[in-house]
Amino acid sequence: MSILTCIFGWPLLAALALVFIPRNYRVIIRGVALLATFISMVLAMIMFCHFVPGRAGYQFEQMTPWVPALGINYHVGADGLNVGLILMGAVVAFAAACCSWEIQTREKEFYILLLVMSGGILGAFASLDLFFFYFLHELALVPTFIMIGVWGRGERRNYATFQITIYLSMGALIALIGLIALYLQTGANTFDIPAMIAWVKTHPIGAHAQNFIFPLLLFGFGILVSLWPFHSWAPLGYGSAPSPTAMIHAGVLKKFGLYGLIRIALPLMPEAVRQWMPLLAWLCLGNILYVGWVAMRQRDLNLLIGNSSVAHMGFIFLGIASLNVIGVTGAVFIMVAHGFLAALTFALSGYIYQRAGTLEMSRLGGLCRQLPFIGTALVMAALAGCGLPGFANFVGEVTVFFGSWTVFPWVTGLAVWGALVIGGIYMTRAVRQILHGPLPEKWSHLPDAGLWRKLPYALLLAALFTFGCLPRLLTDQIVPEAQAVVEAYPQAEARSKTENLALAFSQSTPPPPKRLAQNQ
Repeated sequence: MSILTCIFGWPLLAALALVFIPRNYRVIIRGVALLATFISMVLAMIMFCHFVPGRAGYQFEQMTPWVPALGINYHVGADGLNVGLILMGAVVAFAAACCSWEIQTREKEFYILLLVMSGGILGAFASLDLFFFYFLHELALVPTFIMIGVWGRGERRNYATFQITIYLSMGALIALIGLIALYLQTGANTFDIPAMIAWVKTHPIGAHAQNFIFPLLLFGFGILVSLWPFHSWAPLGYGSAPSPTAMIHAGVLKKFGLYGLIRIALPLMPEAVRQWMPLLAWLCLGNILYVGWVAMRQRDLNLLIGNSSVAHMGFIFLGIASLNVIGVTGAVFIMVAHGFLAALTFALSGYIYQRAGTLEMSRLGGLCRQLPFIGTALVMAALAGCGLPGFANFVGEVTVFFGSWTVFPWVTGLAVWGALVIGGIYMTRAVRQILHGPLPEKWSHLPDAGLWRKLPYALLLAALFTFGCLPRLLTDQIVPEAQAVVEAYPQAEARSKTENLALAFSQSTPPPPKRLAQNQ
């Protein structure tokens, strides 16, 4: 059995086990959820440490026929594109379970849904079969609607539930139509993604079919990722969601659409990709600039974080649109970095909300005196969101800018301005309003986080610092797979001086220690 099966299998088995535990055993229910996500995280760390960069083929691979008549197999494996996402997803799932102390009603049902959500998305990232890739994502997506509707907060909770259900269901349906059409067009009679890619290399899909299928995947996955102008569900949904739900959805689940574009659309439909990428590059400015301006106007911390999360998706889309090794590498790097950052910011906002009962920034102030650890962590999260050097987000964004500059210089220039100016304004303004200034008397009693409560925040911050200071831990793994993805695009074959400079920058840190064990 592959270690990948164990990584996403533990949360799903724990969810099944919780069904048989009486609801009044609250400590046991919480303990099972924490243990399952902790084991999954440890296994993901072991998998990441044993991954050998540059080795041909998939590692930790397992393939078992399921429905041979339709070409459906249980097929999992790891390469440079998904190994970092699996690690990030497992760490965020454990941090979300640690932050679930805020749930006080229907705890059994909440933890079951949380575990299903965690196991489903980890399985989707590990899957190399198109059927399980989509099915496991849907398994993770459905709990989101229920959790916001039952445990959400705010007066607009029901509206947020309705809106996020409509948008994400529509996006998933459009993507499903595209995936089915892709299966029918390949003629390989298999849902196995590597087999489909190998088939298309010798039997290319017709240009007309590509131009029909690719927009379905682009906008279907784009709605799931909150591509502008299909983004309005995200800020309100995250603002109304309980913190653990927002952590997993914004940090992990939302990367499914981006991963699908890189894993499936780019290798299989090169002709359509070339035609649609300029449009995607300009649409991503809507995320970076327009949504950034909206974030500047927010008075609620969760709505600000939600809009900021949507804005960061624009950088990933820009990296994908560049169609070169540097841009795609930076896009995957940001996917991992933003997962940690989104989880951290929503976890911190959840702590403040549970203690203060509000996230209206005008009503807060001076909290850094009363909550020194939470305040310091929030400052670090804000600086990471601004792309400060030393955090993983900086490496990913700069790499994307290097990759896109030679292809879309005007778009890149505007994106850099949006990152430095707009992002810096709304992040520093939030820090000033919440943490500085006089401390209102009504907040003088707020307790800072205890040792156990500090664990998830410290874990997520450590991940941001680790990959920010040692980017080669990720780039060495991503680059070979990024080269394979963009090999169909001529501009990726000849790197410019700027691209070579970016590669040198991303690999400027000393190489990681020699692996203690090789992949079995």
